[in-house]
Amino acid sequence: MAPRRIRPEDIALHLPDNGLVWLCTCSGESDLVRKGLEVPAKPIDGLSFTGIFVPGLNKLGYVLEGGGRFLTFFMTPELAAVPDRVDFRPLCYRDIREFFRRRPPEAALFMVSPPDEQGRCSFGPVVDFIADIWAATPIKIAHINPRLPATKGDPGIPFDQIDFYFEGEQELPESDPGTDETSATIASFAGNIIPDGATLQAGLGRVPEAVLRGLTGHRNLSIHSGLIGDSALALLEAGALAGGTPITAGVAIGTRKIYDAVGGDAFTFHPPSYTHDIKRLSGIPRLVTINSAIEVDLAGQAYAEATPKSFISGPGGASDFAAGARGLDGIRIVALPASAGKGTISRIVAPGQATGPVSLGRFDIDYVITEHGAADLRMKSHAARADALIAIAAPEHRASLEAARSGN
Repeated sequence: MAPRRIRPEDIALHLPDNGLVWLCTCSGESDLVRKGLEVPAKPIDGLSFTGIFVPGLNKLGYVLEGGGRFLTFFMTPELAAVPDRVDFRPLCYRDIREFFRRRPPEAALFMVSPPDEQGRCSFGPVVDFIADIWAATPIKIAHINPRLPATKGDPGIPFDQIDFYFEGEQELPESDPGTDETSATIASFAGNIIPDGATLQAGLGRVPEAVLRGLTGHRNLSIHSGLIGDSALALLEAGALAGGTPITAGVAIGTRKIYDAVGGDAFTFHPPSYTHDIKRLSGIPRLVTINSAIEVDLAGQAYAEATPKSFISGPGGASDFAAGARGLDGIRIVALPASAGKGTISRIVAPGQATGPVSLGRFDIDYVITEHGAADLRMKSHAARADALIAIAAPEHRASLEAARSGN
């Protein structure tokens, strides 16, 4: 049966009464899907919507207002405020893949580019899990957006495999984490550690973006990351990347500048089965992972998912990349400001004082970097690791950390 054109306001009529629905978000969140679900044409209270939801970028209230629920792998403040409507599964990416293998969604809502000469629609710079799960999803509803750049790598979805579609031009939502003096200083320390010829993975946020931007003077770098931002384009334009090796990613989140570039030959997009595959990652020489955290304790464990108020994220793909980078001279970096709250709160903390679960264990981190330096934790005793971390804590908190470690 040929794909059937529908109106966005009729989306709910073509969803099942119950079950799981994939909702494309990140930088591919559809304004027309939002419009169609704000006042759904039939009740959606039997549906749970799932996807990769980015705090501050994706606004999900329209699903909640329409009566829907969420099954999420990343907590956001918006979802944390309605715990009775949310099923939070704190899974790393390899476990999310296994989750969808066992339980494919009953329907999927996603954005694609118009079909090409071969009749295929690209998922653009938001390949994500949809590329891994669409073939096992019975109902596929697409927003065909002429403003979505067709990207290379994943072949996308044949137009004739889409069940329902609607069309409409929409700019992609933009995000710019900005920069500051602290992030720039952290980046300078990281630049002294990261070698020429490294392959880079970076997480979401101001500090990882700053670290990549700080490498424009390096040469023969490559990028293999679940996520890229404008910093990837900065490295490309500076001539820091190795020729003939495209930037590999699953999702791009940034400004219009990178969205205008991702359709070129310098970029290739793939699903998590490719970008986060540990066997593939372990075969990449000099893989350097750059992720941030909310806190790091004196044992060298990173905490990136919760504040004292609530969960604000999930494990994400950091542990997948940390596992892959253990081979072939990889380096695992956690970079974060030394303090918060205008200096009143140390982000280097005593064991037992951090909030939430461990996101990266002490065997997953080689360096911790703050604006006060880089702590090399490799091959060190417990005491030496604590010494190195206290040395990069904010000076005003070092005495209390020393007292806490000694039990005074």
